[in-house]
Amino acid sequence: MTLLAKYGPWALITGASEGTGSAFARQLADAGLNLILIARREGPLAGLAADIRAKGVECVTASVDLSALDASVKIAEVAGDREIGLFIANAGADTNGSLFLDKDIADWDQLTTMNVFTTMRNCHHFGQGMRARKRGGIIIVGSGACYGGLHGLAVYCAAKAFALTFGEALWSELGDHGVDVLNLILGRTDTPAHRLILEQSGQPVPEGMAQPEDVARVGLERLPHGPIHNWGEDENTIGMSAASPAQRRGKILAIKAMSQGYSVKQDA
Repeated sequence: MTLLAKYGPWALITGASEGTGSAFARQLADAGLNLILIARREGPLAGLAADIRAKGVECVTASVDLSALDASVKIAEVAGDREIGLFIANAGADTNGSLFLDKDIADWDQLTTMNVFTTMRNCHHFGQGMRARKRGGIIIVGSGACYGGLHGLAVYCAAKAFALTFGEALWSELGDHGVDVLNLILGRTDTPAHRLILEQSGQPVPEGMAQPEDVARVGLERLPHGPIHNWGEDENTIGMSAASPAQRRGKILAIKAMSQGYSVKQDA
């Protein structure tokens, strides 16, 4: 089945203006999907939208601060009654670059809102339509930081850990309704945001970083095979995590079977 048939007619991407978000947008447009692109900066969005429309599909853009408490409400208003068959939560980098106590709590509130509340609310809103239609897809772009606490990344690690377990549970809950869910867990990826962080911290640009175009391609390929794909690793590799994606999937399915059995007993 084509991407358009399985996840069309509209895809919505947050953090769409550059990097992996832009790569997702271009590849989905090539596949014939119409796009709603959400990001904070209007300039890059406008340029990307022009390229997307040149491919012969519709493209709607909106400048939304994803760290604001009303971000999901604004995004839902932009989407309106369009049938969103694919939602990609791509935003969520840590731009603070600081130890936890060295920043105002408001800065960490914004990071948490963007990664946790906005993502959760968007999945709830668009997931309802997908479940009712019995088809759709959700990609939550995450980071290997989700697998443990790291020095200087306390809130970022915690937020990404929430997204990971949240996405795994959604995969379990929505799979029977024809909705695919994938946590696309990345390592170092060559995006403008990542290069800016390296520059600000005085670090050199490392070799071998993942390219956004490859990330988007693999993410779309792996979407039907959720709930996790760890970048650069196969299904049975224990690398980023203490358990392979296959092992985590098996555990989730086992818990699902146990939960369903308990529910049946309660109902009886």
